[in-house]
Amino acid sequence: MPTPRTSAPSTTDGTDALLCLLFGAVGAAVGYGSLAWLSGSLTNYLLASGTWVRYQPAEAVLHPAELWPDLSPTALLIGARVLPAVLLSALLTAIAIFWLSRRSGVTTGLARKADLAPLLGKQITAKAKSLRPSLSGLKPKEIPPADRGILLGTLDPGQAEVRASWEDVLVAIMAPRSGKTSGLAIPAILSAPGPVLLTSNKAANDAFTATVDARSKVGNIWTLDPQQIAHHPRRMWWDILADARDLAGAKRLAGHFVAASVDDSNGGDFWSTAASNTLAALFLAASSSGRPITDVLAWLASPADRTPVDLLTDAGHLAVAAQLQGTVSGATETRDGIYETARQYASCLLDPEIAAWVTPTEEVPEFKPSDFATSKDTLYLLSKDGGGSASAIIAAAADAVMRAAVIVAERSGGRLDPPLLAILDEAANVCRISDLPDLYSHLGSRGVIPLTILQSYRQGQKVWGETGMDALWSAATIKIIGSGMDDADFADRVSRLVGDHDVQTSSISTSDGGKSTSISMRTERILPPDAIRALPKGKALLLATGIRVAMLSLKPWYKERSAKQIGPASAAATKAITERAIAKTLRSDDFGTAA
Repeated sequence: MPTPRTSAPSTTDGTDALLCLLFGAVGAAVGYGSLAWLSGSLTNYLLASGTWVRYQPAEAVLHPAELWPDLSPTALLIGARVLPAVLLSALLTAIAIFWLSRRSGVTTGLARKADLAPLLGKQITAKAKSLRPSLSGLKPKEIPPADRGILLGTLDPGQAEVRASWEDVLVAIMAPRSGKTSGLAIPAILSAPGPVLLTSNKAANDAFTATVDARSKVGNIWTLDPQQIAHHPRRMWWDILADARDLAGAKRLAGHFVAASVDDSNGGDFWSTAASNTLAALFLAASSSGRPITDVLAWLASPADRTPVDLLTDAGHLAVAAQLQGTVSGATETRDGIYETARQYASCLLDPEIAAWVTPTEEVPEFKPSDFATSKDTLYLLSKDGGGSASAIIAAAADAVMRAAVIVAERSGGRLDPPLLAILDEAANVCRISDLPDLYSHLGSRGVIPLTILQSYRQGQKVWGETGMDALWSAATIKIIGSGMDDADFADRVSRLVGDHDVQTSSISTSDGGKSTSISMRTERILPPDAIRALPKGKALLLATGIRVAMLSLKPWYKERSAKQIGPASAAATKAITERAIAKTLRSDDFGTAA
């Protein structure tokens, strides 16, 4: 008996492809002939003899002049040649678009338009009306797109705009220069209907310069720039001790200074905990007595000073006073170690230029988070990266704004309208809010919409720990993953979340009796880890609660019509930053002395 010879399995079959091509060509020819007969007969009926010839598609293509002898050459050319070609092209295009729109989600395994209906025009508009009483009296067509939700991107094909609702909380993990600012942060800021908060470690050619002019036309601009990222003159001050009038608020403020200097891995050791408790006690003493935060620096420099203990006692914080007294009167080596650690955490306040932004002054207006929550103002929080930076002040300000907004929402029906948008760009570098994962569980329900932007999943783990980052990731109802994902473990995790799909394969067996083709199904990842790593710039994966994973195209601001106005305004703002920097350089020499 002859032994069959089986070829290697192949995912494509050339013979099948050729047959499909042949059938397609025959179908197109028949369709063209039918259209030529139909349009030619109609032309003859309207312009010539008025007779209607019997169905002859071949004659209509090959010998149209014999079929309709009464038609002029021009009428024959248009009616029997041009018109059927145009109709066939339009028909084939419509079929292709319909097939792609219906089958793209099936063939790729990713979400199609029907799957994303809760985030598209009709349903997202209805949800905006239900969440925002100010829109309830408007018809759906009367609600501007910016009021419907935060634009995330478009779904190809069809260019359907996908938006997050006004109760979603978002996390974006995107590598540098992957479009996170131009395609996500800036469009969200420009279209925000209410107050906006932005944290950043850059100013020139970034979200600050691209949005400051447009947002100044909506409301007031507040810029907290203690380290002169934008070389912005001090035109505001913020009472950093305003929320430290009780022990819980003082502990939160101290926690921001600790988190800005240490990571989650070493933030719970003895020295960090003791220094945090000491800072909290000193903040509470200063706030309770109406002292500025600069007095805390003086107390840290002199551990034996009993002033904070007396102030705490006078304010009725007896337990905190006793604890602080115990630290001060303890072993000298231990006390000095605790105070030195606390001094390191608060070291940014040693710079008088930084401390001035959070110290009461009558020269400039005070920024009040509760008033900001009900405005359409914009707050830019700028700081450099690294230890010793003013990032603790930035995190404290962002935290104060979001908490004040929650309180205002609870007092005004439960939800802010319009909502507050908090863009926490470079959150792991300049806005380390320790309990941000916990805040995510209820911010959205109060109309406070955070968008935390990270460069990688591991960056978040470094700040909040593995458990904290997992909690933040799980609490986010909208997750955006952009290009440049080099973390193999995270890429594999996302790949598993995207899921598997069945792929049809065919194999050809050859024997003396001829060839036979068998078709089988196998399961493979919809997006393997290497495909996630290789996402092109401008593309992003959308993981929304209860919806199949989708591939989106970002809509960067510079590709929109408004770029004609935003581009020059951004360039002007960048130029102004450069001019302010040069002016400062001219006022001092390389040693910082007057020129």
